Amino acid sequence: MLSLEPKGLADGPINLAEYIDHTLLLPMVTPEEIDQGCEIALRYGFPTFCVPPCYVPRVVERLHGSPVRVSTVVGFPLGTNTAEVKLYEAQLAVEQGCRELDVRINLAWLKAGELDRLHAEIAQLVEETGVCVKAILETAQLTDEEKKLAAEICMDAGVAFLMTSTGWMGGATPADVQLLWQLSRGRVGVKASGGIRTVAQAEAMIAAGASRIGTSWGLELMRELEARGAGGP
Repeated sequence: MLSLEPKGLADGPINLAEYIDHTLLLPMVTPEEIDQGCEIALRYGFPTFCVPPCYVPRVVERLHGSPVRVSTVVGFPLGTNTAEVKLYEAQLAVEQGCRELDVRINLAWLKAGELDRLHAEIAQLVEETGVCVKAILETAQLTDEEKKLAAEICMDAGVAFLMTSTGWMGGATPADVQLLWQLSRGRVGVKASGGIRTVAQAEAMIAAGASRIGTSWGLELMRELEARGAGGP
């Protein structure tokens, strides 16, 4: 399994599959699509498969005994649920077998200067779930100073990853990934997510410092790599 530590700037060949958090979070995703997602994650050895909370039990059952870790989202996609609701959502997911949580932080608290409140919410989730928590910053909605502030709060609260985006309000950029990687100073991983649909985009994020790539295009990325290996462009 890929280390939670950030890889930094890539300087050689990589196994892209080891970076992929395979994701199916559209509101109308079907059970059949979820089952197909499980098969794709198993086939290519993706570290995790991230699904809506309602599908966690189904995916835990199908991936039982495999190295693929089940992940879900908390407070998704807006982050404005109360702290109590987020905690219940997270605890239930963990009880059902989730081992990683992508948590949308409350930007209202950040923008309003309610920093202690923001820190307390995240720290409680980390402490009471005991699993890998990835804090979604929604970087496209923040100034660079706000990105730095949010990152420091989340790292101090104990998260395992800083994550760029939900994909609902703008996506990842290499510049934002590099900023988060520089801020992390090796303390946490960086997950790039939102709008990553090609191998070139994924490689650019990894070169900027991403140690995970969140995408619903995992199958397409692997097929693009296979085409390259067969003499494709």
